[in-house]
Amino acid sequence: MGYWGYFVVGRAERPLAELAALAGAPDMTLRQEAPGGWQVWEYPSGEGDVGNMHELAHQSGAPALFGYVMDSDCAVVEAAGPESGAWTTCLGRDAMASRLGAGEGLSLEDYFLHPRDAAERAVAWAAEAGHTVAAEPLLDVFAADPDPLAENLFFRLLDRLAVVPL
Repeated sequence: MGYWGYFVVGRAERPLAELAALAGAPDMTLRQEAPGGWQVWEYPSGEGDVGNMHELAHQSGAPALFGYVMDSDCAVVEAAGPESGAWTTCLGRDAMASRLGAGEGLSLEDYFLHPRDAAERAVAWAAEAGHTVAAEPLLDVFAADPDPLAENLFFRLLDRLAVVPL
């Protein structure tokens, strides 16, 4: 059995876990800090909801990103910026399609942005965070299969967004 849980990424002067937007996840642990005030928090759980990403972006005044890893096979990525708005995509598209039963009247794109669209939104998200990034390396991540773990793909995404280096 693989990992189930959330990774919460944001930038703030104080710990993200102290913000009201994340009150639904009282047992979060700090996993990593990066230059510029970036923080990665972990909430290992297959149950419930970690909090409100839109509120986190608003309260911190900076873009925020959630990654919900499902059995290390795939991950839902939700992102928001105070100015750029929200978007949702996934990592490990084949595994996600199997998990959702896509193909039974709905496609994966009915739930998540296509990798090319996600890469464009991610470039805008990174720009709002003060980083200039290229779409192609992000597209590579959004189109990749988790090898071997979706968590690793998520952290590769953070590296390509210039938020948390590998």
